[in-house]
Amino acid sequence: MQCKLCLPGETELAAFKNSTSNLCKHVEFQLIQPNQTRWNSTYIALERIIRIIQEKGEDAIRNVCEEFKVKMLSPAEIAFLTQYYTVMKPVVKALNLLQSETNTHMGWLLPVIFQLKVKLSRLETSTKMCLPLIRAIQDGVQKRFGGMMEDPELIAAAILILKFKTTWTERPDIIEAEAGVEQVKQHSSDEEDFFFSMKSKRPQGTGELDGYLACVSDKMDLLNSFPHIKKLSLKLNTGLPASAACERLFSCAGLLFTAKRARMNSTNFENQLLLKINRKFRG
Repeated sequence: MQCKLCLPGETELAAFKNSTSNLCKHVEFQLIQPNQTRWNSTYIALERIIRIIQEKGEDAIRNVCEEFKVKMLSPAEIAFLTQYYTVMKPVVKALNLLQSETNTHMGWLLPVIFQLKVKLSRLETSTKMCLPLIRAIQDGVQKRFGGMMEDPELIAAAILILKFKTTWTERPDIIEAEAGVEQVKQHSSDEEDFFFSMKSKRPQGTGELDGYLACVSDKMDLLNSFPHIKKLSLKLNTGLPASAACERLFSCAGLLFTAKRARMNSTNFENQLLLKINRKFRG
């Protein structure tokens, strides 16, 4: 089902925004038009419609439909859109976390996927209309990330993120983190040192791991107190292979390099792009 409110033509939408009886007069919110370059634009557009209905009532949407000369959404359609928004909300949040420029460690992957699966499972009883959508998302997540949920290095990477440790899962084999982390640590040492088997078989850093798991702080500086844990965390928590940051860079570059700036040299262009991307750091 396509929502006609989300799919007006550009000229029609622009004319409506500039008309005397504009959108602000009816709902005090601006409609968002989906586009082909942002994967979540349809969700954001539907989110705005649901927000208008929840905060301003159905009469506000009815007035908008009259302006666009489209049929008013039926109660069943509004219920479906509401459930669709509810189901897709944790999916959107999960993807935003994994493509952000701040939480870029590999250890974020499994906690985010595990919590997404938990949230989708909880929605199965309350969103009957979108149950096939929930099943499809669950099957897709399992197909893509099912094997990764058993990867000892990814599990160890998640445990070595101070925000998570072992709180992100209910699996007892992961909660008993000592064996998993020590196994990965020993495996890493085997790769780094060919003669590891000639050394003492006594496990190293077990007490250090217990101390790390017992700390309540989630500040990264805490790792300086645990040298073995810090070394392993730096090795396992590589950057997530997400392209969103690069795509945002190219998007900003396209906004800068317009037809009127066609003669701008590369150095000037690069400096302007760096200033635009890092504008939040300017005092």
